[in-house]
Amino acid sequence: MTTIGWQEWGALPELNINLIHMKVDTGAKTSCLHAFKLEPFERDGQEWLRIFMHPEQGSLREQVCEAPVFDKREVTDSGGHTETRYVIRTRLQLGKFDQAVELTLTNRDTMKFRMLLGRQAMRGNFIVDPQASHLLGEEQ
Repeated sequence: MTTIGWQEWGALPELNINLIHMKVDTGAKTSCLHAFKLEPFERDGQEWLRIFMHPEQGSLREQVCEAPVFDKREVTDSGGHTETRYVIRTRLQLGKFDQAVELTLTNRDTMKFRMLLGRQAMRGNFIVDPQASHLLGEEQ
């Protein structure tokens, strides 16, 4: 298994996100991606989402991605608030790790990190060193 720090840089190539700063969150079951606006639409009889996001914290640069809807789930955040979130399934690249993960979508504009990496995505792949950062490389 690969050791990762409490924060890492990764990529979501199917969403054309070449670099995203993520917090490794062992307290979160699912992984989460920032989206400030979601537009559901249909493509070939399947429900899809147009995802509007700011991939970099503090930047107003807008990126629009599209992905099929994988699921909708009730998610309770760390503050105890429950909301229904869309779930997408997309590839995550993190060091040599490259496989599909499930991401819930929510507005993280006020949060430092645009993505949380939860336990389901880490299980069997990573060991977390909570004192370390960016063990898989610095921002490129």
